[in-house]
Amino acid sequence: MPLGHELGSIQDDPARHRRRTLGMAWSTRQLADLAGTTIKTVRHYHRMGLLELPDRAPNGYKQYQTTHFVRLLQIKRLTELGLSLAQIRAMGSADEEPEEAIRVLDAELAGTIERLQRIRAELAVILKHRAPLDTPVPFGPVAEGLSERDRALLTVFSGVLKDDALDDLRQLMAEDTEGDDEFYYLPEDADDATIGAIARQLAESIRRSQARFPWMADPGSAATHGPGLAEAAIGSAFAELFNAAQLKALARAQALIEETEPSGRREP
Repeated sequence: MPLGHELGSIQDDPARHRRRTLGMAWSTRQLADLAGTTIKTVRHYHRMGLLELPDRAPNGYKQYQTTHFVRLLQIKRLTELGLSLAQIRAMGSADEEPEEAIRVLDAELAGTIERLQRIRAELAVILKHRAPLDTPVPFGPVAEGLSERDRALLTVFSGVLKDDALDDLRQLMAEDTEGDDEFYYLPEDADDATIGAIARQLAESIRRSQARFPWMADPGSAATHGPGLAEAAIGSAFAELFNAAQLKALARAQALIEETEPSGRREP
């Protein structure tokens, strides 16, 4: 084997072997090929200060030695373990206080594994219920068949309401609520009588929902970023996603609820 031949030459005449190999050097391409990487990568490591620049021959070509080859392989190994180039530069050579870097890496990997497991669980829900990929996590089980408008509204809810409130909304969406279809398909040019009839249905439905989930009477109380921001975001979403007749029906429904609400519960 060539390795055996080389070892034999070292044993036969170590001084001669040293004199011969001291004159050997690798070009950038040769070094990259040896390490299984690219010239671009080697140059990038130079710019980052990870790999020292070698001496140059009289003709200007770089002359890489074994120390460069070893360092390049060390960098490759550390990146395979998951360390970033910035971390490798901060820790110096691989044998300088590696324990802290390993602990940091282990913690980062644990966080990454947890995040990936959560993503897999979310994808499983999406696949099971054939939900669009951008469906907010709490609404995956009820997302099949939702319109683009519904998904947009749920996305707004998921951005401003607490998890418990989102769970309550999911429960409501999983149930058949009287008047929902009439409201969602109400045309913009609906007459006043039709709007009034739908408003009365909505008022009854909203009263029942608020009785089950009191926060729905005051959505700001379930906000994640403050009541003002949540109410503004939800109000803006309704204004943009529903037509004038639907908004009129919602306003009338709210007025009906306030008319029948005990005076002690009304806001001043």
